Amino acid sequence: MTAITDDLPAQLIHQEREGWDAICRGDGGTYYHHAMTPDAVMIVPGSVIERGAIMVALQGSTWDGYEMSEHRVVRLGDRAAILVYRVRATRGETTVDLRMSTTYVYHEGRWRVGAHQQTPADD
Repeated sequence: MTAITDDLPAQLIHQEREGWDAICRGDGGTYYHHAMTPDAVMIVPGSVIERGAIMVALQGSTWDGYEMSEHRVVRLGDRAAILVYRVRATRGETTVDLRMSTTYVYHEGRWRVGAHQQTPADD
């Protein structure tokens, strides 16, 4: 039986939204503690952040809102996939526009984040 199903895009988009919602509530660290693989990393311009530091950075950090668009799923076999999308997030008067990719791995019975990359959108 394969872990990838026809509704995989909907599953991954839903999971990514759950992560954003947790960050907006201020409990992103707690959410990602359960949602990441043990060796997960986040890649941001100029840095690679390890799992423990990700959870610390996300806990208590909030955004006022976000809009996701331009979703695309790239399947990497039966147990991995990349969700690529654009996000516009706001905090007070600050708005960021980013291209995101989250690599999901089917691990211990669910899809978990193995790697996440953020790149500023220049267009």
